Amino acid sequence: MKAKRHAAILRLVREHRVPNQQRLRRLLARAGFEVTQATLSRDIRELGLVKLPDDEGVAHYGAPPEELLPPPMLSTFLPSLLLRCDGVGPLLVLRTPTGSASALAAALDHEAWPQVLGTLAGDDTLLIVTRSVADRKKLARRIAELAAPRH
Repeated sequence: MKAKRHAAILRLVREHRVPNQQRLRRLLARAGFEVTQATLSRDIRELGLVKLPDDEGVAHYGAPPEELLPPPMLSTFLPSLLLRCDGVGPLLVLRTPTGSASALAAALDHEAWPQVLGTLAGDDTLLIVTRSVADRKKLARRIAELAAPRH
């Protein structure tokens, strides 16, 4: 849920002029995320949002450039986003909740695992192309282990 909320926050500050946390909380609520002020403050800090002046000198939240964003953590995303994993040949298909495949692809791409030739994300489906059938099976096991709930 945190990963989805962070993605929503980044989208909102890129699409709207958000002058304060109160406005951001309202926008998040409209997007389906009810958060406390403390949670929102923590999210803003974790995402590295900064206040930027617009052309008229009015400050609003802005997202840092992509290269400054913290890398997505696959171990954080997988347990909450992976619904199903199946494969054939060197292809592995991951199913996610609607709107989550690209976040999962970004996290997987960041891992730079040698078995992965590339990823292609749709809305709720992620295609992973591996180097071989053996690599696909190894990758499927690794993903299943990371997705398993921890106690």
